[in-house]
Amino acid sequence: MANTSPEKLAVCSWSLQPATPGQLADQLDTIGLRRLQIALDPLRTAPEIWGKFPQLCQERGISLVSGMFVTVGEDYTTPETIRRTGGVTPEGTWEENWRNIQANALLARGLGLPLVTFHAGFLPHDPTDAQYLRLLERIGRIADLFAGLGMDLAFETGQETAADLEEFLRRLNRRNVGVNFDPANMLLYEMGDPIQSLLRLGPWLKQCHIKDATRTKVPGTWGAEVVAGQGEVDWAAFFPALESTGFAGNLAIEREAGDQRVADIRTARAYIENLLNSR
Repeated sequence: MANTSPEKLAVCSWSLQPATPGQLADQLDTIGLRRLQIALDPLRTAPEIWGKFPQLCQERGISLVSGMFVTVGEDYTTPETIRRTGGVTPEGTWEENWRNIQANALLARGLGLPLVTFHAGFLPHDPTDAQYLRLLERIGRIADLFAGLGMDLAFETGQETAADLEEFLRRLNRRNVGVNFDPANMLLYEMGDPIQSLLRLGPWLKQCHIKDATRTKVPGTWGAEVVAGQGEVDWAAFFPALESTGFAGNLAIEREAGDQRVADIRTARAYIENLLNSR
């Protein structure tokens, strides 16, 4: 049964750029949400700081709805640089990424996470492209790792059209793999209409990011990520479309720009709650 109620809202931990678990918990208190998508890499690379994070979650009433990991060597300077460096496609970073992913998967299982998301990398349109075939093999290996640990895996949207992603998912053919839908990324990467893309990917939706953006006016450069409700995502149409897919996952607020992240996420929370409550 579809559920897009305010109770499904969560916060992406990396948006808040916390230096310590205690700071993160305080930020969540200020925002007024205690549901979290947790970045796994800090737990892996800085156990002396984050080692007692699960205990703190218990003490502060924080529930973990999903996890996220990044890949090494990513360069987001322009859409073209991330196309070359993102995800698990580049040969030069694959071995290190695979080691990190295995460690992150064990961390995620230890935290009891049902779902982990990541940017897989640029997906070519042509299924016979060597890069396409490489992604199929590597993501299949990652998917099987997570399936063996009882977890789902979801790709972030944006670097390809919904049609190309749908075709890739069909070819991948892993039951535990789906989509973390980010409507802002469809605008930032110029990869199609967010609402139509959402409907097309409906059968594979596992989680959504609440993020907003404006399209670029200069081809080859980024548009602007903005506070939810202030960009070009049609949120009034987004939620009915999401509900029509039968989606029952979480809605994690993400903010990756600006220097007042807590305030911006509070604003996003109030905007989305008001929209959902008025439906």
